[in-house]
Amino acid sequence: RAAMPNLKWIGYLSTTGVYGDHGGLWVDENTPATPLSQRGKLRAQAEHAWQELADEHAVPLSIFRLAGIYGPSRGPFSKIKAGTARQIIKEGQYFSRIHVEDIAGAVFASMNTPHKSGIYNLCDDMPAPPQDVLKYAAGLLNMPLPAPENIEDAQMSAMARSFYAESKRVRNDKIKHTFGYQLKYPDYVTGLEALFKLENAG
Repeated sequence: RAAMPNLKWIGYLSTTGVYGDHGGLWVDENTPATPLSQRGKLRAQAEHAWQELADEHAVPLSIFRLAGIYGPSRGPFSKIKAGTARQIIKEGQYFSRIHVEDIAGAVFASMNTPHKSGIYNLCDDMPAPPQDVLKYAAGLLNMPLPAPENIEDAQMSAMARSFYAESKRVRNDKIKHTFGYQLKYPDYVTGLEALFKLENAG
C-alpha cells in the first residue's frame, strides 16, 4: 500500500470454474467454490490470496468470476469457416458465456462504486448447450454444421475434455441488483448477431 497510497479499489478476474460441476443446475455467488480442474483450484487459491491482501491493506476488492468469454476474433465463426469447428454432444451439458464488452461494462461499474466490493458472476442470461450456439452461428453464416460427435467417442485433448467435465448454469442477478448494470448482450443470440455484423461490415 505504501507504493500505491492512492489505491482505492482492486479487481480480480477469476472464473466460474471455481464452482466445479453441478450437473447442469444453477449456481450463484453463494454457491461454495468446489473446483474440480487444476485451473479452477488455482483460481480459487488466487481469490483467497487477493482477499487476504485486500483485507491486510483495507482496500475494497471485487472478484469477477467470468464465464466463457467471446467477442471480436474470439467466437465460433472463424472455426466454422475454417472447417475446424466440432459439434461435441454431451447430454445435459450447459455452458455460460459473456461478451467481452459486458465484462468491461461490469468492471467499470464496480470501479465507479468501489464500496460495493464482493464476488460477482459475469455471464449472460442464457446458459446453453454448446451445440445450440454452434448451430445459430452456422445459420448466420449459411454454412452446414459439422457432424455431431458423441462425447464418449470423440477424440479430444485432455484440456478440451476437462471443459466438458463440468456443467452448470450461472446466475448473474447480483451485478444487476448491485450496480444496476444492464447487459449489452444478454444472450448468445444478440451477441453472435452483433459479431456477425461487425465481422461482415463493408
